[in-house]
Amino acid sequence: MPPASVARPTLTRKQARNFYDRFGRRQKSQARYERLALDRLVEHGAFGEANAIVEFGCGTGDFAHRLVAEEMHANATYAAFDLSETMADLARKRLVPFGSRVTVTRTDGRPRIPLPASSCDRFVSNYVLDLLSGQDVLRTLEQAWRVLRPDGLLCLTSLTYGTTVASKLTIAAWLAVHSLRPSLVGGCRPIVLTDFLGPASWEVLYSNTVVSYGVPSQVLIARPRVHSQDGERADDSAGTNIPEESKDEDRGHREP
Repeated sequence: MPPASVARPTLTRKQARNFYDRFGRRQKSQARYERLALDRLVEHGAFGEANAIVEFGCGTGDFAHRLVAEEMHANATYAAFDLSETMADLARKRLVPFGSRVTVTRTDGRPRIPLPASSCDRFVSNYVLDLLSGQDVLRTLEQAWRVLRPDGLLCLTSLTYGTTVASKLTIAAWLAVHSLRPSLVGGCRPIVLTDFLGPASWEVLYSNTVVSYGVPSQVLIARPRVHSQDGERADDSAGTNIPEESKDEDRGHREP
């Protein structure tokens, strides 16, 4: 597996917004290889116990619809965010049956969640962090830590590096295309989610790589740690090797 220090370009926020505004409904074509990872996320995310769920990068709203319709209890709420107006519109239409329990907000693309601290039980982000610059991945995780309650869960899926011969070949080809033109693969590239989770901030409860149709995905569940008596964030830099990629200047991406 290539070291985390291998930095790769990401789309600017404007480029990401334009791409996903055009991409629209075609995002469903990715569902085939994402399905297994999302099934694992649902299996380990205990979404039925949550009262408030936040999704960063909701896309067409399919995963939100699945959770609200099949997993969440009747009084639970869902707040979804996305950078793309096209995606946000598709998600709103998809989630109309659930009324005021669900809100969909288009954002300006910066990695921030306009919600109060400790206000949600689950923070979900599927195939979004692999599109962000390393610095924005860290900022997004800081936002997740802020809005999650102490017993809440961080629930993530991402493109990652291969673990089988077929998946390693797939990622080698993927990276070759990404190196030529990131937009040809939607700006996403393989990352290792655990590289970005400082042990002082997060307790990893579940991490696994699944391969579907030759595409490897990482599934991760983590719980936020309380860092001090007053709840302030501790400095993770002394306890983890932050990926070199995360030190790059922000280049944006399809952040919600």
